[in-house]
Amino acid sequence: KHGFDEAVRMALDASYAKFDETIDVAVRLGVDPRHADQMVRGTVVLPNGLGKEIKVLVFAKGEKEKEALDAGADFAGNDDLVEKIQGGWFGFDKAVATPDMMGTVGKIGRLLGPRGLMPNAKTGTVTFDIARAVSELKAGKIDFKVEKAGIVHVPMGKVSFGVEKIVQNATAFLETIIRLKPASSKGTYLKGIAVSTTMGPGFKIDTASIKDLIK
Repeated sequence: KHGFDEAVRMALDASYAKFDETIDVAVRLGVDPRHADQMVRGTVVLPNGLGKEIKVLVFAKGEKEKEALDAGADFAGNDDLVEKIQGGWFGFDKAVATPDMMGTVGKIGRLLGPRGLMPNAKTGTVTFDIARAVSELKAGKIDFKVEKAGIVHVPMGKVSFGVEKIVQNATAFLETIIRLKPASSKGTYLKGIAVSTTMGPGFKIDTASIKDLIK
């Protein structure tokens, strides 16, 4: 097992793809997500972003629609956008909605949900504070939740970022995960961590080395 910086460096060195691969981190937690009180989910703004432009769509009306566009949203509207999506258009990465729009957005829930595009109050994407939601998503805010096997998978940026920026992103994520430890989780919480590129092998990290990252 490796120190965190070393594992990231090895993953970068192992990247031979002809494209700028994404670096992923997988964390195995000592929780059983079948129990509601051990569900770990949250959001984190990665300090160095994800290395790609995030296209943000906002469901809003009137002043809030204008606020969305002023804040940098790529698309903002209401029934017009719902119709486009019903017609098979999904030219965006994240969706935000004001609470009063959720009745309308609910009509296309079965289209948005499976693609991970449904606005959700828990991840801060159903809100009247549209400007903040848009700017955070544009800055590289990601949301995560633990899967059945107790694993959380998240992207940490691109190979071209280099070790330092990836480690900074990973540190922000790990600090958030540790802060979210459920009170009912007994025993070891961070059971395992691995880092890999899109096509490359995974490198296991010595979980003890995480203490050096997190101040």
